[in-house]
Order: sequence, then C-alpha cells, then structure tokens
Amino acid sequence: MNQLKLNEMIWQVVALIPKGKVASYGQIAKLCGYPNHARYVGMTLKQLPDDSELPWHRVINAKGEIAFPEGSAAFLKQKTLLVKEGITFNGNKIKLSQYRW
Repeated sequence: MNQLKLNEMIWQVVALIPKGKVASYGQIAKLCGYPNHARYVGMTLKQLPDDSELPWHRVINAKGEIAFPEGSAAFLKQKTLLVKEGITFNGNKIKLSQYRW
C-alpha cells in the first residue's frame, strides 16, 4: 500500500461528500479500494492541518455517531458543523438511512 497515494484517495473521496450528508470511515475506505482500513481513514483525517477546507466533519463512525469523545472540543466542533448543514441528531446519533451519502 502506497500511503501517500491512499491518503490522496481518501482526501479526494471525502471532498466529494455533499453538504448535508455523511459517510462512515469504513465507507470511505471501501470507496478507496481498501475495505478493511477504516481506522487508517480516521488517522489520515486526524492529521489534517487545522486550516484544512476538506469536509472531514462529514465522516462519522458506522454506528452513526461522532467518533470523538462526547463533550470534547473536537466532538462539539464536528457536531456544530454538521448541524449547520442541516443534519439532525437523535441524542448523539445521526439517522444513517436519511443522511448517508
């Protein structure tokens, strides 16, 4: 696996997620041709610079939840960005049948 090539594929796929939609880490990995690399997708997105314009906030876990610890600054930032795009939460869950890309 060429890490730089895979990182670029991840960035390109994440950039395609439209406003108001979400994708899981596993879904991104599968679209890149690496179906068992969901954690790698998460690590790649975690390394983005703070000023990145990539819509990283549209990537969530397979349960329809934000992966950051509840109440953390990163959790609150991601939830705020998703709500601004019209995504609603039931507790801390997103209805994947409605919002999955």
